[in-house]
Amino acid sequence: MTINRRQLIKNTSTLIAASLLHQLGFSQTENPYRGSYDKTATGELVTEGIDLSGKLFAVTGCNSGLGFETMRVLSLRGAHVIGIARTLEKAEAACQLIAGKTTPLACELSNFQSVVDCSEAIKALNQPLDSLICNAGIMELPELEQVNGLEKHFVVNHLGHFILTLRLEETIKAAEQGRVVMLSSGRYKSAPEAGIEFDNLSGEKNYDPLTAYGQSKLANALFSQELSRRFAADNSNATSNAVLPGVIMTNLGRHMPAWKTTAAKLIGWTFMRSVEEGVATSCYVATHPKLVDTSGHMFINCNPFTPEGVHMTDRQLASQLWDVSVELTKDYL
Repeated sequence: MTINRRQLIKNTSTLIAASLLHQLGFSQTENPYRGSYDKTATGELVTEGIDLSGKLFAVTGCNSGLGFETMRVLSLRGAHVIGIARTLEKAEAACQLIAGKTTPLACELSNFQSVVDCSEAIKALNQPLDSLICNAGIMELPELEQVNGLEKHFVVNHLGHFILTLRLEETIKAAEQGRVVMLSSGRYKSAPEAGIEFDNLSGEKNYDPLTAYGQSKLANALFSQELSRRFAADNSNATSNAVLPGVIMTNLGRHMPAWKTTAAKLIGWTFMRSVEEGVATSCYVATHPKLVDTSGHMFINCNPFTPEGVHMTDRQLASQLWDVSVELTKDYL
């Protein structure tokens, strides 16, 4: 029997990739529908022909990876982009690489006063905010880290953006059709069995990096849904949607175990997307005219889909998360 070495390597890599995807919280069949774009679409492609002149966008995590590419694409289409990074130096360095109009701002999401200062700087521009894209985050810290007694993934990925969004709510509503875009992840499936462990927000009970990250990404999605319902209750035409960018090798995974990053680099060509492809869905949801009335959805490959898992449709859990988040951050709202 003749063995085709190249085909064997490809088949083996595909099997390993499928296993790794499962660990990452993704399913190869979780997006059965087809739309105008597929996973090879780029941010430039999905915004082609869209004029964003005169519009104001804000992107957290603008200094690298998906955040920088998102800022570049929005600027390319004529938008004024507020580039937000952990430090002003990082934000300025990123904005200097963009040809269009940008405003660099600092926002350390783990420092709630820094989030307040950032929101005030945005409001001081005296311009409606057409879209807030909550892109920044941390992933799989190997050891438990806490901020004011709270597990750091939950603080940075959820609570920091929660404060920023609520403080900018009226500025977003003031836009012709304001939008909030929350980057979640397929790893929401790695959240604890309870979904959100409100009795363990310190993370001290059996800390696991993937579980902690998954909980924060579930929180992003639930917050997006609850925000959408509250926009509707206020008779606002502002929208809130969450997106899954796919599996992309960016510095978000800098804290991951070496074996995971090595495996991803070795077999990543079988399933990973480029950064240019990774921003397509967030750029689409933030800008496309056909989505003016679309809110409360999760998007992947520029299409809304029904996510797996009971927690993603649990309105009571989303409402409880909102109330707990308000209580934890009330001094900064």
